[in-house]
Amino acid sequence: MFALKNKRIKKRALRSYNQFKKPLSTTLTFAPDLKSRGNRPLQMSFEEQLDALIYFHLNEFKSGRHLLQVLEKDTFAREVIAPKNGIRKSSFFEAINTRGLEQLLYVFTELHAQASKTLPAKHTEYGDLVAIDGSLVDAVLSMQWAEYTSGKNKAKAHLGFDLNHAIPGKLFLAEGNSNERPYVDQILKPGQTGIMDRGYLTHKGFDRWQNDNKHFICRIKSNARKTVITAHAINKDSIIFYDATVLLGIDNINQTEHEVRVVGYRIRSQEYWIATERFDLSAEQITAAYKLRWDIENFFAWWKRHLKVYHIIARSEYGLKVQMLAGLITYLLLAIYCHEQYNEKVSIKRARELRINIQNEARGFFADSSDSQQNLSMNKQHLFAKT
Repeated sequence: MFALKNKRIKKRALRSYNQFKKPLSTTLTFAPDLKSRGNRPLQMSFEEQLDALIYFHLNEFKSGRHLLQVLEKDTFAREVIAPKNGIRKSSFFEAINTRGLEQLLYVFTELHAQASKTLPAKHTEYGDLVAIDGSLVDAVLSMQWAEYTSGKNKAKAHLGFDLNHAIPGKLFLAEGNSNERPYVDQILKPGQTGIMDRGYLTHKGFDRWQNDNKHFICRIKSNARKTVITAHAINKDSIIFYDATVLLGIDNINQTEHEVRVVGYRIRSQEYWIATERFDLSAEQITAAYKLRWDIENFFAWWKRHLKVYHIIARSEYGLKVQMLAGLITYLLLAIYCHEQYNEKVSIKRARELRINIQNEARGFFADSSDSQQNLSMNKQHLFAKT
């Protein structure tokens, strides 16, 4: 087996892999140190842990054991991704379930800020838009913290999705039957507008968010009780059939303290009712902004299918958070890579091309290194023969 001086030399020679990971270079420098909790030294550094998790998601592996087998048997994975002395199964899973969460959260936050500056902003006429939704993750029965129903466990990922840049923003993980509404306060920043479906309807929340200068465009039930304050003019040729300033709910029971605007519109035979306090937008703009909520649904579908984020390799709540954050980091790296290399958004076509390029460059590089090692060995034999 040939040997190289260090991983940095190998990575410099692998252009596609190096370009893909380039946004992490500065971030990793300032990431919090990962320290051993006892006298035993770490079997895997944080960067090696992150490399392994990114490699897991990028290559659509379906289990931790599959990843470990590749780290041992595949030349590229063994020489570039895996720790220098390899990693045992017990050490790998211990690391995933107990270490790296603080560092991953730091890297994700910094990388999101970097992606926000790199990627072009869209829909800026609506302001800073964040779609908020939850997604269930199938869990095994031994994951007792992920309570859902009798005989079935699920975790739920609560995500804030940056609609202006089409990238994930904030992630919270909880048991499958957790209430979605409290996470809005943690996801939204003052000045941002949350785009939400009916599951987030809450009159108290509407009042609280207005008090906190957090905007919302939220679908409500068609039979929601409305006390009209002011009815607004409607264009007869528009899909809008209702536009009014109202108080939602029943007086002295659950009525909102602050006025909200309710817009009703119809697409084909389907009616939608939207509550918001964005009086600065036209009714048509409000409907257009709400339609952008589908972007988070498309993200979840792509993320699950092509990065295998929901093929769990950790059963603890800590470990699943580690895996989820690594999956988000992988997506952010892909978003930056696709924009910088192709001026395109993330697609499975470009993700597959990246995998193929890495494989081809690795084959060529390691083949050349092996040939060089063999030539050196032959030269030595020739020299010894002369002496």
